[in-house]
Amino acid sequence: MTALFTDTFPIILIAFIGYLLKVFKVLRAEQGDLLLRLVFYVSLPALILVSFSEITLTMQYAYLPFITASIIASMFGLSYLIGKTLKLPGPRLGVFIIGTMILNNGFLLPFVIAAYGDEGLTRLLIFDFMNALLAFTWVYFIACKYGGNSHDRKTLFRKFLYSPPIWAIVISIIMNLTQVKAPAVLLNTFQLAGETTVPLIMLSLGVYFTPRLVYPRGIIAGIIIRMCVGLLIGYGLSEIFGLTGLTRLIVLLGSSAPIGFNTITFASMENLDREFAASLVSTAIVTGIIYVPLFIYFMG
Repeated sequence: MTALFTDTFPIILIAFIGYLLKVFKVLRAEQGDLLLRLVFYVSLPALILVSFSEITLTMQYAYLPFITASIIASMFGLSYLIGKTLKLPGPRLGVFIIGTMILNNGFLLPFVIAAYGDEGLTRLLIFDFMNALLAFTWVYFIACKYGGNSHDRKTLFRKFLYSPPIWAIVISIIMNLTQVKAPAVLLNTFQLAGETTVPLIMLSLGVYFTPRLVYPRGIIAGIIIRMCVGLLIGYGLSEIFGLTGLTRLIVLLGSSAPIGFNTITFASMENLDREFAASLVSTAIVTGIIYVPLFIYFMG
């Protein structure tokens, strides 16, 4: 438990620093948007290139991406119905849907590394592969659809075509399958840039964070769908596939991960409800800080 706290407290502290910078008017909301644009166009693609290209793709874990896709598809159907029932306006409904669909496995990384080492990290990265792929295709499409920007097909196609994270995924898969290694200089550059992803996101989260809950009913519903229903679906799929041991634990942990940071990124990029996105992610992260260590302590 001490190791988990030591590894994860700095992440929370960075968000608190971002919040203090906003309180003292060093950073403003529009500068939080700039931080997230840096994540989308620079640091996140670099992180994907480094992480995905180093994963060993074997048939042993071929079912993990299918499980991830099943969870995300279930989240979409359920959150769409609940969001319509709550009569959420378009920009807020978009945040509600994409928030429940994005699994925040990046938040889980420090916990998994501290508790399960390289074996747990490998399984989590493979489980997260489909999450990242769908996040920057299907989920991003939903963000574009409900956002305040242009929705015509040509614009959407151009957004996908020029999306750096999607190209990073494609390139990293090709490099992995062909066993092509990037030159050391490029790899070190990508690694350095990728390491800024979590600090930049957490700083922006602090900038957007507000102690006031924006539409509490929507936040509570979103967290229940993402973390509680997600856990139940993950448990059911684990039973169907007969998962045991560490693989089962990673699936259960990943399926109940908090709402993803990219909810804020997409909300900023596509003119969705930024305040609701920040409140949704902030509340989910606070919940995750309590839930994840307890899960690992009692289940691991």
